[in-house]
Amino acid sequence: MTTVQTVERVAVLSDIHGVLPALEALLDEPEVRDADRIVLAGDLAAGPLPVETLDLLAELGEWAVWLRGNADRELVEYRHAERTDIPDPIAPWAADQLRPDQVRLLAELPATVELGITGLGRVLFCHATPRADEELVLVDSSVERWAQVLAQVPDEVAAVVCGHTHMPYARLTHGRLAVNPGSVGMPYGRPGAHWALLGPGDAVSLRRTPYDYAAAVDRIAATSGFPEAHAWATEFLYARNSAEDALGVLSPGDGRVAGRAGEHPV
Repeated sequence: MTTVQTVERVAVLSDIHGVLPALEALLDEPEVRDADRIVLAGDLAAGPLPVETLDLLAELGEWAVWLRGNADRELVEYRHAERTDIPDPIAPWAADQLRPDQVRLLAELPATVELGITGLGRVLFCHATPRADEELVLVDSSVERWAQVLAQVPDEVAAVVCGHTHMPYARLTHGRLAVNPGSVGMPYGRPGAHWALLGPGDAVSLRRTPYDYAAAVDRIAATSGFPEAHAWATEFLYARNSAEDALGVLSPGDGRVAGRAGEHPV
């Protein structure tokens, strides 16, 4: 069995998407500051303030454990001329803003990381699923779907933490706890910077940090440089996309038949 580092508390931040004001508000949370580790579960920079967001995350030093999300991979591929477009309209602009050192940083991120949490056990962190960075699995995905995405996870892993769908949940499936912290910068369902706290013990807590959305929208519009920054920030910081709409858009991607096509990739 592979030896993994064991800690008492882990704060999980996923899908920040370059929304610096949301990240700043979350990092001011006492329970985030008290965590032994912060896991950054991918999709960090594809948004209106990509350079500034990565610079702030870099200041966390060894306290932070970084993972690659599909949007991070897409930014790197775009800058390396391995692709000519990205479906998310803000992403090509964000990719062009990154410094070379930031592109290298994103290119070197791992797809998965494991940590031990005292009382909870061995935890595998990924962006979408343990086997792919844009595979969809939802809180109401079928037991068969969950069996597929967890098939290669070692028996010793007690919990799997993933992001990608921008909606928080905790579900017990096939003897393991599955946790999604939701999105820091692009939440679906209700506004706020969503995150999760794992530990102490076997505690798993889904958290939401409110902040001044109007001030954040104005700040992004004034400092981003993205031509549609105000409209983008208004839509996502105020969570204008409901959880029900998001499930309708995303659910066909997890293998079910029902659902409808949508506009917003994750």
